[in-house]
Amino acid sequence: MLKKSIIVGAGLLLLTGLFFGRDAASYVSTSMGWMHDSVRDSVPVTFELERARQMIRNLDPEIRKNMRLIAVEESEVEKLRDQVERVNTDLAKSEGHILRLNGDLQSGSSQLEYAGRIYTVSQVKADLERRFDRHKTKEATAEKLNKILSARERGLVAARDKLEAMLAAKRQLEVDVENLEARQKMVEVAQCTSDFNFDDSHLARTKELISDISSRIDVAEKMVAADGIYHDEIPLDVPADSEDISKQITEYFSGDRDGIQIETLAEAR
Repeated sequence: MLKKSIIVGAGLLLLTGLFFGRDAASYVSTSMGWMHDSVRDSVPVTFELERARQMIRNLDPEIRKNMRLIAVEESEVEKLRDQVERVNTDLAKSEGHILRLNGDLQSGSSQLEYAGRIYTVSQVKADLERRFDRHKTKEATAEKLNKILSARERGLVAARDKLEAMLAAKRQLEVDVENLEARQKMVEVAQCTSDFNFDDSHLARTKELISDISSRIDVAEKMVAADGIYHDEIPLDVPADSEDISKQITEYFSGDRDGIQIETLAEAR
């Protein structure tokens, strides 16, 4: 199976070389890039957003690891700072003792007394030499410790700044994802709105029917009106105006109702 796959792959490479010649590599790389872009574009945006959130959450272990390293370094720097302080205090004390012994030797006394004991000048001088050698060694050690302390303090400050920058970047990424998620929801809402396909054909037919009815009534009204306008002969008499309604009401309620009713009936006949 493996041998067959190798043969098929070699055949494809050979055919690609024959068809495209020197541009074969370019065609292959372009095709791979196109396929990669096609696959990436087919992935839902919601899935990509969830993947981004997961990647942000994956930063937490690294952040906690760095926080622990910083805490350990802070403890070590504090210990080193205490050590440097003790060495500097010891140096100051050693310097005071050396200067005192040296001053006593320069006084010209043949014997010197310290803590109730008498020492010769040679004894004091030998002790002073040993003290001075130790002092110079301690001084060199203190200088190195101070340099180490300064370097570690600078490193600690840089580590804190880096951690704060990482936390700020993580927070910004969270805000960016929230913004992208809100934008995606707006797109989904817009898409859902555009998917509402209402069948308004019945509404259109109803409007058309009402319009037809209105047109028919308009025609009927015009035909009725035409009966009083168009005549087969020219009318010679002006139509009598109907009696004033106010006059009728006054006469009706003035008292002679029976006479008015008889007159009205006679006119009706």
